[in-house]
Amino acid sequence: MSRSTMSSTPPAPKTRRRRPAGEVVLGVDTHRDAQVAAVLSVMGTVLATDEFPATAAGYCDLLKWARKSGAVRRAGVEETGSYGASSSRYLLAQGIDVFDVNRMDRADRRRRGKSDPLDAQNAARAVLSGRARARAKAGDGPVQIARMYEITKVSAVKARTQAINQIKSVLITADPALREELAALGNAELFRACARFADVSSREEDGEESVLQATRITLGLLAHRIGQLSEQVRDVDVRLARFVKCHAPQLLDVVGVGPDTAVALLITVGDKPERLDSEASTLIGAVTRDGH
Repeated sequence: MSRSTMSSTPPAPKTRRRRPAGEVVLGVDTHRDAQVAAVLSVMGTVLATDEFPATAAGYCDLLKWARKSGAVRRAGVEETGSYGASSSRYLLAQGIDVFDVNRMDRADRRRRGKSDPLDAQNAARAVLSGRARARAKAGDGPVQIARMYEITKVSAVKARTQAINQIKSVLITADPALREELAALGNAELFRACARFADVSSREEDGEESVLQATRITLGLLAHRIGQLSEQVRDVDVRLARFVKCHAPQLLDVVGVGPDTAVALLITVGDKPERLDSEASTLIGAVTRDGH
């Protein structure tokens, strides 16, 4: 073969590195500031482990890294209701089936030793074995709105009850004359009377305080706190009622179901749809599908 013929032969094309085609399963051990991930083959072989920051960029990098090992269609994530909520939401938005994985039993963890990579691997294995069946909630639908308001209401009611009990406790040891002055009042009148103590104390001149003055001020401040918390509860109730009318008005047509019951039902269905029978699921309709 002549030299000219050899020189005219085109060079062989460079072969591109092909992306792995096999399916892999992702496991994530979640923490406040970082998340440890593991990628396993469908046969359970550990292909890779790494750590990523618990940030928007970190979640993106985590998935890009995992996809270098294969096609990611399923993921097991620990604590999808707390530290794993944001990463679960991101993975769900990318079309990945995300399963909520319970942390290893504490006794088992002490026996084996703490290992974030091992926890991430176990999260993936829980998906492979079928042990992890609960689907992670996206936390971006209508039901999440109800959850947020319910958190506010529950904490406000709890704090208000505590303040009421504290007023009753203060009155037990209060000056007898003050105690007798307030003894015959119902709760609403009692709180209004106590609130006036704080209003009067704000106009008092500086000087040495007596126990009676401190008692009146304490009762007044507690009463004002009760009023503020009651206003918060009323505001949230209005918002929850508006939410139900907007997203599931058919629930209010059921005898005995008011806004509070409707919200509780919607939150329950959002968490565990299998707990309710088909009739209740029909009542809730589209909001169940949108609110996981």
